[in-house]
Amino acid sequence: MERRTIGAAALEVGAVGLGCMPMHWAYTTSQQHGERSLRTVHAALDAGTSLLDTADMYGPFTNELLLGRVLGRRRTDAFVSTKCGLLVGDQHIVANGHPKYVRRACDASLRRLQTDVIDLYQLHRADPEIPVEETWGAMAELVGAGKVRALGLCAVGARAAGTGARVARRGPGEDLHAGTIRQLERVQQVFPVSAVEAELSVWSPEALERLLPWCEARGIGFLAAMPLGNGFLTGTLTPGQGFEPDDPRARHPRFTAEMMAANQPLVVGLRRVARRYGATPAQVALAWVLGRGRHVVPVPGTKRESWAVENARAAELALTARDMAEIAALPPVRASWE
Repeated sequence: MERRTIGAAALEVGAVGLGCMPMHWAYTTSQQHGERSLRTVHAALDAGTSLLDTADMYGPFTNELLLGRVLGRRRTDAFVSTKCGLLVGDQHIVANGHPKYVRRACDASLRRLQTDVIDLYQLHRADPEIPVEETWGAMAELVGAGKVRALGLCAVGARAAGTGARVARRGPGEDLHAGTIRQLERVQQVFPVSAVEAELSVWSPEALERLLPWCEARGIGFLAAMPLGNGFLTGTLTPGQGFEPDDPRARHPRFTAEMMAANQPLVVGLRRVARRYGATPAQVALAWVLGRGRHVVPVPGTKRESWAVENARAAELALTARDMAEIAALPPVRASWE
């Protein structure tokens, strides 16, 4: 697989990563997928994927434990990205940016991952009660201690994160990622940001407006979260099919039967481009993300072995200017609140 170098720390990763969240969070009602998920991670590594993106809250903790079983044998094949900053309770998820917590969280992640260093340690969300500089300073100490190679930031300032800002209500000239950029500018004064993780896809292209150019101008890598639009861009979902109660798509305004039907032209357009290459709509969607710059690495999430391999092979697909123009001309995504 093509390799991409991102960030001031010169992090080298395969062009397509693997998002591990679906294995233990949000898209599953059972924790009995361990062996299948292990096969998926191994298949992704075999296909050239190296970046494994996880977080201590996935499970919580179970996803890091699962990756630890893989890393015990294949550490040199993998680039590990994990996150801290969110605590999962019985009813709520709360942010914790206290420096003492950050240090404890890192040590716990290292134990679960069975490794002596985390390649990329990300702040999942900023704590509104703690100045982000204090949290980032504690994370920087971890780099100095040799426990972490580089630091990253999720799009913590993004209002309506994960809902698709393209359809979020915004005032004239309002930038969805303005808060993220302000936080990035603050923490950059403390220690270099090597990567930013934020949503980017044909489904939600808002990062193209300002956040992605901001990162590119500073040599900061961009990890494109949800590059397949919560699965919609794969073309495998049927309008009105229904979702499990704990699946976030069951409450997502774009996944009502009406809106899934209304947005089918987007999938039809991706499928039309895919036919020219003998590819899938998902691979075209990932190639579109890859085409946004050599510092961009899509991180599609899956718990299925076959899809991990299919996603990895998207790195072989180079879209032409004609393809990109055709995708740009597709109807904008709609949601029920419009």
